[in-house]
Amino acid sequence: MKKRLALLFALILSLSSSFAQKQWTLQDCIDYAMANNITLKKSQLQKQSATEDLKSAKAALLPTLNASTNQSLGYQPWKDTGISTVTNGMVNTKVNKTSYNGSYSVSGQWTVWNGGRNTNTVKLDAIAEQQADLQARETANTIQERIAQIFTQILYIDESVKVSEQTLETAKKNEERGQEMVNVGKMSKADLAQLTSQRANDEYNIVEAKSQLMTYKLQLKQLLEITDEAEFDVAIPEISDGQILAPIPLLHSIYERALLSRPEIERSQLAIKSSDVSLNIAKAGWMPNVSVNGGVTTSTNSLSGNGWGSQVKNNVNTSLGLGVSVPIVDGRSTKTAVNKAKIQQLQAQLDLQDQQKTLYSDIQQFWVNATTNQEKYKAASLSVESAQQSYELLSEQFRLGLKNIVELMQGKDNLLSAQQNQLQSKYQTIYNKQMLNLYAEGEIK
Repeated sequence: MKKRLALLFALILSLSSSFAQKQWTLQDCIDYAMANNITLKKSQLQKQSATEDLKSAKAALLPTLNASTNQSLGYQPWKDTGISTVTNGMVNTKVNKTSYNGSYSVSGQWTVWNGGRNTNTVKLDAIAEQQADLQARETANTIQERIAQIFTQILYIDESVKVSEQTLETAKKNEERGQEMVNVGKMSKADLAQLTSQRANDEYNIVEAKSQLMTYKLQLKQLLEITDEAEFDVAIPEISDGQILAPIPLLHSIYERALLSRPEIERSQLAIKSSDVSLNIAKAGWMPNVSVNGGVTTSTNSLSGNGWGSQVKNNVNTSLGLGVSVPIVDGRSTKTAVNKAKIQQLQAQLDLQDQQKTLYSDIQQFWVNATTNQEKYKAASLSVESAQQSYELLSEQFRLGLKNIVELMQGKDNLLSAQQNQLQSKYQTIYNKQMLNLYAEGEIK
């Protein structure tokens, strides 16, 4: 038994350890956020609420039916006459000061016509339901954009740390070589101090970069709504030059596809339809209302000589009516509602134009950034190659005593600057291409 418990405990620890050591890919992060993000869940609840409003509007087209009953006890303290009955040849006069009354009714009402207000309300709520769904999709897109932004930043800093670590190793070697040169009198202690300072500065830069890396991982973890204490890490993918330098689709092509799929554009288009329906609802204020109503009622009384069943039958009363209401003067309320609905129409049309303009501007900015950084990456790659060769030559000449400390540090600065430019253009290209893919395809890959 103890062996089984020990085995089970070890299995649990193993599973916990594997979860803690899980490395999250970009797709893992997006999938998890789509299932767990609180903001997205709230948006989805709004859609459910809109669905309930639509069901209520459809139910308003049907007749209403109500059943009611009222039971009451009456008391007449000064009543002096009652019901006379003959029993065994003797007359008995019974005075009932208390009585029990009951009434029962079933009534119904149906709005036959109210200017199309009810049917248009159904259309309006159906549009609202679609808009709520699109709002949830907008929220999902926003979350994906933020995840991609943070994830890309993590990849950039992670690779920057690796570059800095390589630079640190070179700085340590230069410091060691400098110490040797000081020992044989070929370098001053002041120059050695510069090498030591450079090595310490490289160490500090690594610590600072790792701190930033931890901060961005924490931001990503919080965005995913992960609140446990498990260690969080991301999977670092292999990114080839082919992926970075792959052709970027034409700007106009991306925009045309985005117009057909982006939820904010669809929601603005639905807002125009909604304003049209709202105008019809406002105009219904000028229309007559026609309704049908009917009911069945009956009652009982304990003072009656008839039995309860006979009373219910004999006291049945039925009714059926047709109601017509025609508005004549309504204090300009309908006119005001119609005018405001027309203003809403114009506002919705302007909102659509504004959304289209914003969409084009956003896509254009991502497209320009992707294109520009792609070209920068090509140039930076050549610059890194040249700066690397130059620095390696300077380092060798420095070890031979042919170059001074100033020339060596200048070469190192040039190499580091070229490497940073390459990394920045690389991940800026990746991020902006991902955003373009989101606008064109509706997803990040």
